[in-house]
Amino acid sequence: MTSATILGGIAGTVLTADEAAFFREADPWGFILFGRNVESPDQLRRLTDDLREAVGRDALITVDQEGGRVQRLRAPHWRDWPAPLSQADAGPRAMWLRYHLIGQELRAVGIDSNCAPTLDVAQDATHPFLRDRCLGTDPARIAQLGRAAAQGMLDAGVLPVVKHMPGHGRAQADSHHDLPVVDADAGDLSALDFAPFRALADLPLGMTAHIRFTALDDRPATASAAVIDAIRRDIGFDGLLMTDDITMNALPGSHADRARASVQAGCDVVLHCNGDIAQMRPVVEAAGAMGPDALRRADAALALRHPPQAADQAALLAEWQDLTRAIA
Repeated sequence: MTSATILGGIAGTVLTADEAAFFREADPWGFILFGRNVESPDQLRRLTDDLREAVGRDALITVDQEGGRVQRLRAPHWRDWPAPLSQADAGPRAMWLRYHLIGQELRAVGIDSNCAPTLDVAQDATHPFLRDRCLGTDPARIAQLGRAAAQGMLDAGVLPVVKHMPGHGRAQADSHHDLPVVDADAGDLSALDFAPFRALADLPLGMTAHIRFTALDDRPATASAAVIDAIRRDIGFDGLLMTDDITMNALPGSHADRARASVQAGCDVVLHCNGDIAQMRPVVEAAGAMGPDALRRADAALALRHPPQAADQAALLAEWQDLTRAIA
């Protein structure tokens, strides 16, 4: 049976024999790649092929390729994209073009998912680690741009992952290092923070926020049944819900404790990113196999994965450059 551990990372630019043996046994639903795994297009294509061969199926492979500070494929082999917030004023067509072109770059090397768009609502107090990764300050506008970004990737054969559910914009701490605490009341959260996610609740994949909402629970959202219930009921999201990386310091306990708590709270799959196989083994055991609802959502997501639409990349790039030049 497929493990609830989505995406182990791996340590380097090639899949080692030990890693391949581990994944063959653990059978993760998918994989995630980072800059440490990326060297060249030919190398990356071999790596994605090897990962899928290790589990014997066309497993999902995702990456963080937002643009700006958060992009794992970079020059000279790939385009360096500006931060998303800096492009927001260019409008939905420019956002579609941007993420369609990103999707084409990813699909060409065997990556068929991207952890984007970020639908968090930027605010004055939003921590700098997140702010320029957002699409703006108005929920309706974020939803419009997020829809364009998601569709651009889908049209390129790449599944988008909306993040960070149910909203990270009010956080004043970096969840890689600390647990952000948000004291807004439930009504304000629903009206503002949840709104872009609600507008895109039909999308296939989502990622949680490692953040504590005092109006909803004492536990971080990733490990909170109350917050996951809000994602499912208030936001209306029935796609596959993955955790943010459980190796981040915002969460308490061992990695296995974090995985177990996340699955018990209602997350479908666990994201373990540091590429340490020894640390991943107890996580796989703690998370267990994907349940029926998780498998249903996983199958629905994969059903949307299709070959990329034929496109004139040079013409699309020129159009994107014209639209973004107008706001420079």
